[in-house]
Amino acid sequence: MSTADTVRDGSVREGFVHDGSVHDGSVRERTSARRAAASWHADPYVRALHAGRGPLFLRRADGWMLPLDVERWCADADAADRTVLRRCQGPILDIGCGPGRLVAALALHGRPCLGIDVSQAAVARTVHAGGPALCRSVFEPLPGEGRWGTALLIDGNIGIGGDPRALLARVAQLMAPTGS
Repeated sequence: MSTADTVRDGSVREGFVHDGSVHDGSVRERTSARRAAASWHADPYVRALHAGRGPLFLRRADGWMLPLDVERWCADADAADRTVLRRCQGPILDIGCGPGRLVAALALHGRPCLGIDVSQAAVARTVHAGGPALCRSVFEPLPGEGRWGTALLIDGNIGIGGDPRALLARVAQLMAPTGS
């Protein structure tokens, strides 16, 4: 399963680049991608990822606020995470990888893995931590469709897309026949 040769500075030698387009290794101006990335700099989530800490909250329409655990997301994988990761089989797809603690831990141990996230800042942090990642939605075409051994939906990611049934149907398409 080949995605791209990702290097620690976040660039890609050849293959898929973080915005989901295909890159042939040549250097080109990516003005529209840069403009789109610049608009995220005012985002509280991006600021929290850059800082590695909160506070950051998810606010419901009724005003109730859920504190988000940015520090945990940006930390190394802990004992609970490692317990989950030991159970993973085959190539592992971390859906909504965030800042990449799980993908980085898997890559550190030589496990075949890929993180995907719609946040460019999250993907950049994942790559910087040593994990392979693409800036892509789970609902877009992905490398290795039908061949993933394990799909991770951690930290509340069952809510990705707002429709858990649609998400799980999509995950089923991504998995190998014996995947989990």
